Amino acid sequence: MVNRPDLCLEFANTRYWRGQPVPTETLNSAEDLSAWAAGNISKEARPLAKREFERAIEARETIYRVFDATSRGKPPAAPDLEALNDLLAASPTRTTLRRERSGFSWDVDMRGSTALGQLAPVLWTAGDLLTGGKLDKVRRCANPECGWLFLDDSRAGKRRWCSMSACGNRAKARRHYHKSREP
Repeated sequence: MVNRPDLCLEFANTRYWRGQPVPTETLNSAEDLSAWAAGNISKEARPLAKREFERAIEARETIYRVFDATSRGKPPAAPDLEALNDLLAASPTRTTLRRERSGFSWDVDMRGSTALGQLAPVLWTAGDLLTGGKLDKVRRCANPECGWLFLDDSRAGKRRWCSMSACGNRAKARRHYHKSREP
């Protein structure tokens, strides 16, 4: 199981270009979610039933709203925080550590085919990020069409874009275009 402090943000970003009329959705089916989980959480991820898949998407949107609010310096809406607490309460607990090549991670029984079982590490990182010392480093891309959430670990702590190769370059090109058009 992969253990990254921004795993919850990566999960929230499986839907992106949220500022456009039709956002880009990468999780269109339970199979898509299983493939994402297999690549980001555990190779043991299994397909989910339709209702469990819908629950996972609801969890993703709750996580997005919570961190979108905090990235703008606002407290999360009470219903979103309550929903996140309910998700955490229903997910498996962290009880056993497992040694891995690069350190340690939490061992989760992935045999169950529930969304909360498979997404437990995502939910845990959401709780850890909210309660830890990095919450003030959660940012939302400055491109209003993007909406990507990220953890700003830059030295100066002033990162504005999801990536310079995507939104950062677009903004620079747009500024350059407008400057060159001025009389």
